[in-house]
Amino acid sequence: MAEKAKQAEVEATEATTKEAPVVSEAQANPEKFLKDFNWHNYQEGIDEVDDKQLKEFEKLVAENFVDTLDDEVVEGTVIHITDRDAIIDINAKSEGVISLNEFRYNPNLKVGDKVEVLIDVREDATGQLVLSHRKARVIKAWDRVIKANETGEIVNGFVKCRTKGGMIVDVFGIEAFLPGSQIDVKPIRDYDQYVNKTMEFKVVKINHEFKNVVVSHKALIEADIEEQKKEIIGQLEKGQVLEGIVKNITSYGVFIDLGGVDGLIHITDLSWSRINHPNEIVELDQKLNVVILDFDEDKSRIQLGLKQLSKHPWEALADEVKVGDKVKGKVVVIADYGAFIEVADGVEGLIHVSEMSWSTHLRSAQDFVSVGDEVEAVILTLDREDRKMSLGIKQLSADPWTDITEKYPLGSKHTGIVRNFTNFGVFVELEEGIDGLIYISDLSWTKKIKHPSEFCAVGDKLDVIVLELDVEGRKLSLGHKQTTENPWDAYETDFALDTVHKAEVSEIVDKGATVEFNEDIVAFVPTRHLEKEDGSKLKKGEAAEFKIIEFNKEFKRVVASHTAVFKAEEAKIVKQAVKKAEAAAAEAKPTLGDANDALQALKDKMDGKPAKAKATKAKKK
Repeated sequence: MAEKAKQAEVEATEATTKEAPVVSEAQANPEKFLKDFNWHNYQEGIDEVDDKQLKEFEKLVAENFVDTLDDEVVEGTVIHITDRDAIIDINAKSEGVISLNEFRYNPNLKVGDKVEVLIDVREDATGQLVLSHRKARVIKAWDRVIKANETGEIVNGFVKCRTKGGMIVDVFGIEAFLPGSQIDVKPIRDYDQYVNKTMEFKVVKINHEFKNVVVSHKALIEADIEEQKKEIIGQLEKGQVLEGIVKNITSYGVFIDLGGVDGLIHITDLSWSRINHPNEIVELDQKLNVVILDFDEDKSRIQLGLKQLSKHPWEALADEVKVGDKVKGKVVVIADYGAFIEVADGVEGLIHVSEMSWSTHLRSAQDFVSVGDEVEAVILTLDREDRKMSLGIKQLSADPWTDITEKYPLGSKHTGIVRNFTNFGVFVELEEGIDGLIYISDLSWTKKIKHPSEFCAVGDKLDVIVLELDVEGRKLSLGHKQTTENPWDAYETDFALDTVHKAEVSEIVDKGATVEFNEDIVAFVPTRHLEKEDGSKLKKGEAAEFKIIEFNKEFKRVVASHTAVFKAEEAKIVKQAVKKAEAAAAEAKPTLGDANDALQALKDKMDGKPAKAKATKAKKK
């Protein structure tokens, strides 16, 4: 140690000598210098602290400074506010800084206010302590929310905004979800009316994993309503009339709030008249009297009625209304089979589609009337006991079959519209209510028709002749082909048997071919009659002569043959040859002298004379 002191003294002396001839305290009084030299500072770099002072310092620190190592919420004091930040003193070695954005909920923040903070960063790059008021609020808020959920405590919340399915509520600084179904016991029609309002809530659910909180305002009032509900249900009786408020309107009925108990008026129990939607009768929040029709054993489902408070319209129907009277009404419902007509409030009659027109072609009622139409009809049947009425429109006009024989006598010609097909014919409407049938055989003189649709289409106009008339059976038989002459009468002469016509083979068919002589005559040629003179067969498109070998006007059947043409020619040639041969033979018949010679020769032979001599002799002669 002495050596170090001497060395230090030497270095100090040298430095002083170099800079200036100044005499130091160590040089002036070396003994005193060495006695007072702070060896602890020289070795440790700091002055030695007295144990008593150290204990007093530790006591002050423990009493006045927070432990910044623990992540816990502490209370601080606002000591200064800038344009952007608030300076908070938490009794640490330095003050903390919090952005004023975290105090937006408290615009009245001022110096001296106590606030809860959480140490976010103990020292940033500049050695500044960074605090968070928002995080501190969240931690404290979660503690309070959890406690409220456990104890059922009622909390205040601020409704911030709407969201899908409900509202967002600020509870202790936490954004909680308020489902739409938990706002009130009644359906909410306007959610915006709750925005920016402070309300009381009950914490009903907490999801710790996702930090979600669900609150309910409805839960606070359900208990009181339940008591009211029990009291009302205990007094319910069928036929009882109560006052209620329209709570909800649906397409099938109206829900009525009877004071904590809901009942349903079905759409059919709202009015004796037929309606399309309940809002035609009632509106939301409307007060009205209703009658209890029925309820289940526990009275949780209550059926109500409104129309039952008034007399049934059928009972008010005038006694003088009877069958045959003409009435006017409005079309309220249309079905395929007919239309319902409201002839008085709550009194309806059915016009069947068959009573809408004299036409026998039944169509949909929509072809005659539309909903809302005002129509006039005749009462056909009236049953007051069963409250049923049938009406008719066609009875307002005369039956067209009344003078049918005068308008459509036998043989008269008319034009009608094709209305329908059957396999056996066509129904043609001559006028509304007057239809006739054209059998398939009476459509054309020449065409072979398998189905009427091959000949005409629905809606086509056709000329017809009245063939038969059955007034009693309301049947009319018509013919179309009779409007023109039968071309087969002329064809019977033009295409008579054995007449020859030239044409081309149209088609090769089974067992033969067809040949079109004109647009009406299509003849059949059997296979064996396709043979040509050289032995080959006629082919499709090949022209040739054909002989008619069969003609049937009734069945429109014509059969022709090409082979018969040249075979007939051959027969003619043979016949001519035979005649020539016969003529030649006739010229070559033996004369009387020849006969005598023959007889003489026979005689000579019989006498035994040589025939040759005789023959020679005969020649000489």
